Amino acid sequence: MSNTPYKPSLPDDESRGRAAAALRARIPGWGADLDPADRPSVPKVRFEPTGAHWDVPEPQPELRPRERSIEHGARPAVFGTSTPPRGLSGLLRKYAYRRFSEGRAAHWLILLGADRVDAIESHLRSFATRRPDNPITETGVASEFTSHGIGSRFRRNRADTAHLWLDPVIVAGPWLFAGWLCYRVLRGRRTR
Repeated sequence: MSNTPYKPSLPDDESRGRAAAALRARIPGWGADLDPADRPSVPKVRFEPTGAHWDVPEPQPELRPRERSIEHGARPAVFGTSTPPRGLSGLLRKYAYRRFSEGRAAHWLILLGADRVDAIESHLRSFATRRPDNPITETGVASEFTSHGIGSRFRRNRADTAHLWLDPVIVAGPWLFAGWLCYRVLRGRRTR
């Protein structure tokens, strides 16, 4: 082994130019974009005065605290505020952004879980309103009896016939569990 450091052999500019000319002669159209004047994208890459009075837009005022990925130094100038974090789902979202990088599966799994928690929270909040959620009409169960729903389930060439038995469990299961839980809580209070 020699003690000389590794030095990659790079062609000099003259041999690089000869190689490019040889490729251009051998392959039709090779190197068509080498000259910036020939590149189709150069006009959009070139700086043209736009009349904007700023280089970086002034940031949107942050009325409520928002999540920010740990990879980024600052929020973008404009950001969405359609679903501000609140409740347990907001805490989960804040934890996902504060603790995990966006490249980690844990970040996205926590955000998916926060979406499910948010759905449950909104169902529970609906019971405090004058028009709570109605699982019969909102899940489409009534159409099973009025729009040939049951008959259409037993036709051939349906991909979902293997898991038909799961549909009532997935749709009605959480509502039945919530009703049973409310019954147990009310019964426990009555016996005290």
